[in-house]
Amino acid sequence: MSGSNQKSKSDITTMSSAEYQAIAKKHEPPRAILKNCLRAFLVGGLICLIGQCIQRFFMSVFDMTSTEASNPTVAVLIILSVILTSFGVYDKIAQWAGAGSAVPVTGFANSMCSAALEHRAEGLVLGVGASMFKLAGSVIVFGTVAAFIIGVIYAIFGIEGR
Repeated sequence: MSGSNQKSKSDITTMSSAEYQAIAKKHEPPRAILKNCLRAFLVGGLICLIGQCIQRFFMSVFDMTSTEASNPTVAVLIILSVILTSFGVYDKIAQWAGAGSAVPVTGFANSMCSAALEHRAEGLVLGVGASMFKLAGSVIVFGTVAAFIIGVIYAIFGIEGR
């Protein structure tokens, strides 16, 4: 019996990458692409709808313009995302919705809050602070560089910003 096990182990080690990929693909569960896209669309749309309702609330109650209401709207969405992440609710939504929960503001707040919660035992500076900004650092650098490049393009072509 051990001889047959030994033979199968050597077959695995001599297997080509293409053969392995073919076997792995045969045993891979099918993906429900349409269902996943629908879930992402519904949850992403719901998050955006909630954001729009919050913005309309600020516009009607506090007599703000849409531009003035945008910053407090983003702040409320971030706070809601952090609260839901802290209670473990956002992760369940993300597991069901997939990419739909990665709507930029709420998804980014979730990822930062998750990293902070995961590393809080390591201390405030080396745990929470350092781990929380591993992801944030690359996003902030990308945003800063992109804004700089757009600013240079605007300056070269004489495009006035508002």
